Amino acid sequence: MLALDWAIRLAALWWIPSRSTSAAARSWLLLVGFLPVFGLPLYLLFGHPWLSRERVLRQRDVSCGIRAEQSTQSVLRWTPQPDTVAAELTPLIERLGDFMPVHGNAVELMDDYDGSLKALLEDIDAASERVHLLYYLMLADKVGNAVTEALERAVARGVRCRVLLDAVGAKKGIRRYAKRLRKAGVDVHEMLPGGLRWRRSGRMDLRNHRKIAVIDQRVAYVGSQNLALPDFVPGYPNRELVARVGGPVVAHLEAVFASDWYLETSEALPAPVGEVTGADDIAVQLLPSGPAYPFPNAGDTVNTLIHLARHRLVLTTPYFVPDDSTVNALRIAALSGVNVQLILSRSNNQYLTAWAQHAYYEELLAAGVNISLYRPHFLHAKHLSVDDDVALIGSINLDMRSFALNAEIGMLCYDAGVVTKMREVEAEYLADAEHLSLQQWRQRPGWKRSLEGIARLADSFM
Repeated sequence: MLALDWAIRLAALWWIPSRSTSAAARSWLLLVGFLPVFGLPLYLLFGHPWLSRERVLRQRDVSCGIRAEQSTQSVLRWTPQPDTVAAELTPLIERLGDFMPVHGNAVELMDDYDGSLKALLEDIDAASERVHLLYYLMLADKVGNAVTEALERAVARGVRCRVLLDAVGAKKGIRRYAKRLRKAGVDVHEMLPGGLRWRRSGRMDLRNHRKIAVIDQRVAYVGSQNLALPDFVPGYPNRELVARVGGPVVAHLEAVFASDWYLETSEALPAPVGEVTGADDIAVQLLPSGPAYPFPNAGDTVNTLIHLARHRLVLTTPYFVPDDSTVNALRIAALSGVNVQLILSRSNNQYLTAWAQHAYYEELLAAGVNISLYRPHFLHAKHLSVDDDVALIGSINLDMRSFALNAEIGMLCYDAGVVTKMREVEAEYLADAEHLSLQQWRQRPGWKRSLEGIARLADSFM
């Protein structure tokens, strides 16, 4: 037994550092070093965010196809002014996530939970060609039933409807509605299925966390809101932010949907025919991210945005468990004189995450980062604004799960008007938030500090 223990330790020392981040490698080596027989199977299951080779190759094919298609659409490309944040950012985003920035878009930010769902259902009822829905979570509740009925009505009109739902997040909705939808003529597929099929997907806790709806070539939705009632977690009614968009970005969101459809089904969907025009001229760029890509798209983008901020930076997220590079970027920005505002939710439905994120507050407060905890609801919105002309909205949380494990979607808007509207939403959050001070935070009991440290260590295993 002693020989086996040492064999496992030596193998882990050779294997783990080459396949994990430095922080994660240290944590896993510590666990395997103390408990080799227990730690090794845990590492094999959860230690490395691997995807099947088949999925990685399909993503590579998809990226090549997207880049080739865009090379024929140079008239849509938006070119930022030199020596601006956008000029530095757009080439990086295109290399990380394949999509070029495009002009001619309309962007409507929707902060009303019921209002955005109502608009989505109305757009599905107005569809004439196709409806494509890609969601992490769909529940067996009034919202899930309303979406199902709207899809049934659309199919009856001759509209082609396809639905992608995460196999874990939308498990209840899949059980309740999948058979009914298929019977009506809707194509429904689970993303990253588990059970005996997980070996063909990837690590069991990898999830598709995107929230996207595309209706015809006319309109699309992207943001943080799932297909569920706001109070689906008792005691934690959600507050969200969704963007309803028109213009060329609709075709790009369609391409993201088609990419995930291809990864799950091996079926290549036909490209949309005809031009898509918007009512405004807002420049927009998509950032799909996830473990299928060769680089950590979401984390690299967020850190770049933080470093590029010159005056004001506002970050809104429900889950804040960043890696070292993000913490360092926030600290450097604040110490450089940037007004850095972090807006989090006072209530949290993930207790371990809540304890872990508390462990970062003191360091950031000491550096001058403003931290505010929104009180009335569970703030599930995920967005970021930089200075006066760059905004990011989508499904990306500021945690290591979003940065490394989940398939996410972000939409960058290079437009002062969009940032102004986002500032109005941020001001509403701040008007009803608890604002932390360094002196107040340092007065918390020692036992809380200990729990925070343990939770932060546990989270570093990602």
